[in-house]
Amino acid sequence: MNKKALAKQLGIAALALGVAVGCASTPEPEPAPEPEAAEPVGMSAEARAAIAEAEALNKKASSMGCAWRDTGKLIDAAKAEGEKGNNFRAIAIANRAKQQAENAIKQCEEERNKVQQAETQTAVTSYTVVRGDSLWGISAMQDIYNDPYLWPLIYKANSGAIRDADLIYPGQVFSIERNALTAEVNAAIAHAKNRGAWSVGQIEASDREYLAQ
Repeated sequence: MNKKALAKQLGIAALALGVAVGCASTPEPEPAPEPEAAEPVGMSAEARAAIAEAEALNKKASSMGCAWRDTGKLIDAAKAEGEKGNNFRAIAIANRAKQQAENAIKQCEEERNKVQQAETQTAVTSYTVVRGDSLWGISAMQDIYNDPYLWPLIYKANSGAIRDADLIYPGQVFSIERNALTAEVNAAIAHAKNRGAWSVGQIEASDREYLAQ
């Protein structure tokens, strides 16, 4: 083979090798990025408010010793739904928890009222004044009213024996009103809190107005 023919063959081989190497080194296209998952909506302000209200009522019921066992579970379920973005369901569950807590509080208050009524039936119905007493102090006694602002009830029930609400005497026996209506209790408290200025030995105009109610 002459030199010219050999050079031609070598050139063809080199060209073929370059094409092969070039094909092998061509970069492959990168895969398209996968679409990102949509982020959850999260808990709405309305759901948070409903849950907070249910929690506050359940806390009150717990402090009274009458919380229902399922209420806390409902609140936890409402939180879980809210965190998933299921706000309508979270609000519905929170409202159920709120209703349970309100029922528990109402039930507890009714039971307490029954106990208080039973205690009232056996409570003292009269009191003998001793030195240092005042209508305010007598009313504050635990076995009387346990509330100093109810002293006007004693004053009114014994108005025939008490001339001045600020002046009572040892040995006086006062009747203790045990069947006062809610309106009478409210009127007594209002008078005690808004009586105004007073002086010993003088019947205040506000006292006269209260007795006339």
